[in-house]
Amino acid sequence: MIRFIDFITAFLGLLLLWPILLLVIIVGFFDTGSPIFIQTRVGKNKKAFKLIKLRTMSVDTKSVASHLANNSSITKFGMILRKTKIDELPQLVNVVKGEMSLVGPRPNLFNQGDLIKVRDALGVYDVLPGVTGLAQVQNIDMSTPELLAKTDKQMIETLTVKHYFKYIILTVTGSGCGDAVKPK
Repeated sequence: MIRFIDFITAFLGLLLLWPILLLVIIVGFFDTGSPIFIQTRVGKNKKAFKLIKLRTMSVDTKSVASHLANNSSITKFGMILRKTKIDELPQLVNVVKGEMSLVGPRPNLFNQGDLIKVRDALGVYDVLPGVTGLAQVQNIDMSTPELLAKTDKQMIETLTVKHYFKYIILTVTGSGCGDAVKPK
């Protein structure tokens, strides 16, 4: 049932929000010259997939977890996109394709060995990664791998349709500060 809700919600979101996405992509061309950001992430069963986001950092930023990135890498426009979470909207394409859910553990990079190890031990990779989830609304990011993995596991074990919509609403209304990169 969640997959059906994911698909319908993501499809309708793309249908209704395409003008905003188009405008942000156009502005993004002037900001970085390359507004779409595609990065290989760890998906369900540790299978690689291409996560789609709007670029919020300069093009030459090293591909590391956000909490390890240089704070000065975030562009001024990128700060706005992160604060409003608009940078996450293209992930609706990943949801429609079945690579992600709207709610699930945030997909990490393959170079985050400590997080992969603890998530794997707890069975977190048994489900689709998500755009948001319990850890995000509780401001837990990938800088604390064990806490994040335990929170992901808790969410997986207790996820109901009610919780699913709760996490989405909390995210849309501003709960969670996103990742640990903070502009100077």
